[in-house]
Amino acid sequence: MSEEMTRRSFLKRIFGGLIGAGAAASGGYFYARNIEPHMLDITQHEIRHIRIPSSFDGVKIIQFSDTHLGFQYDLNELSELVGRINKLNPDIIFFTGDLMDKPNEYQNIDGAVKELSRLQAPLGRFSIYGNHDHGGYGSDIYRDMMERSGFTLLMNNGEPITLLDGSKIWVIGVDDAMLGTPDIQEAKAMVPDNSYTILLAHAPDIADAASGFDVQLQLSGHSHGGQIQLPFIGPLVKPPYAEKYYEGFYTLGTESPLTAYVNRGLGTTRLPFRFLSRPELTVFTLRSEEQ
Repeated sequence: MSEEMTRRSFLKRIFGGLIGAGAAASGGYFYARNIEPHMLDITQHEIRHIRIPSSFDGVKIIQFSDTHLGFQYDLNELSELVGRINKLNPDIIFFTGDLMDKPNEYQNIDGAVKELSRLQAPLGRFSIYGNHDHGGYGSDIYRDMMERSGFTLLMNNGEPITLLDGSKIWVIGVDDAMLGTPDIQEAKAMVPDNSYTILLAHAPDIADAASGFDVQLQLSGHSHGGQIQLPFIGPLVKPPYAEKYYEGFYTLGTESPLTAYVNRGLGTTRLPFRFLSRPELTVFTLRSEEQ
């Protein structure tokens, strides 16, 4: 083979490789921008604990989080989500913060309220503040929307969930860690000793503090699961207060362990991409281990 032919073959390989790399990059961009952000992952888990009353066995909880309406997530997607949640027949619904990306700029507040009002959960619908709910002078806007939608907004306080036989579990919620003033002690002040207690806290890393307050389950959002994850590297975007705990289950403490769960959220923020971090709707089924 001549030197000229060898050079041509080498250049063709280089050129072909560059075209292939460009196509892969372009395809990855398209996937992360247009496909994965709409690939809803419905995850299902059982939560077992000796403090869960036997009458709560089989009670279904749905957690959704971080819709960030107005950035990439729109009202049509919220409407579709509401329909999917209702088809799952939850007994309890928790929203763990960041409803709108910029509350003071969002243009369809009444439409969002209308959709959220369609959610059905006979044992209650509860919500907490996320950092974006406070941001952009949004605190009052968010509170008004959730109250109009039929949600109980928890901010450093708690409520019992009571069945007909009088048995109870407790749900407590704290203010956002970035732009609010979370107070777990105040939130738990009314909870009787030995009660099964669920903490709603937008910021996952609050789990370190929560593990000292006899709380059995913490549900959080905020992290978006890192939003962009790369093989062998992990999440590229871990916001403040979601740097230790960013996706899935964690167990903290030994004597009275806290189970923390971090939901990946539904929308995106800052960057309109998701990669290896699909949007998530979480279904928890309570299981009693009463003797």
